[in-house]
Amino acid sequence: MCRRLSSSRTGDLDTVRASVSSRTVPHVDSTVGPRISDKPAGYFEQDRAELVAQLPRPLGRVLDVGCGAGGAGGPLRGAGAAEITGVEPDREAAAEAARGYDRVIVRTLDNALPELEGPFDTICCYDVLEHVLDPWSALAELRLRLSNGGHLHVSVPNARHFSLARDLLIRGSFRYADSGHRDVTHLRWFTSDDLEAALRGAGFQVISRGHPPVRPAARLLEWLTRGLSSELLVYQISALAAPDPRATA
Repeated sequence: MCRRLSSSRTGDLDTVRASVSSRTVPHVDSTVGPRISDKPAGYFEQDRAELVAQLPRPLGRVLDVGCGAGGAGGPLRGAGAAEITGVEPDREAAAEAARGYDRVIVRTLDNALPELEGPFDTICCYDVLEHVLDPWSALAELRLRLSNGGHLHVSVPNARHFSLARDLLIRGSFRYADSGHRDVTHLRWFTSDDLEAALRGAGFQVISRGHPPVRPAARLLEWLTRGLSSELLVYQISALAAPDPRATA
């Protein structure tokens, strides 16, 4: 499910940018990169087909940040990607991705940025920002590597899912896990509004926001609330963005 935003929803860009620029974050390897053996089977192999299907065509040159073992390579090639560069800090996963990608940089996102030979027409950043210490700066750097007319597609775990509030308020625990919605390696959390603010603050204009369809059992509640409950019922949220021509480099 994806809803397009009107041009009137511009937000307070100056306020957001000032907030971003005022943060002081130490320079570290910002993407947590556990070994494959530390994660459940299939963790690095997700094909992201449902997200790739939302990408504007043509894809052109693609950068897949946090590409894992290259599971998205098939859907990206099938959608017409002319060239695919991946960034993946886990060496074993990167080696698998290299079988189907044109180039794979075995680095955290921070350390890979100087090696990225842009511009790219499409940047996929699926379930990456939550692992990054300073996602606001990372987004600004990725914008500089997009071509004119290029697009950035981002997905993150949904901080508004009702189970998070339930566990905090009723069970008294955040309930970290080895993988999934509350993966122990997640450093940052976003609602849809937070994600949009981060993108706008990094110099993007947000074209649309989306999330997976709600489960069948929750569709009645979604209908009764005219869609307002949707973000409480999905584990993932996404946003499609393009460089804002009004943003400075």
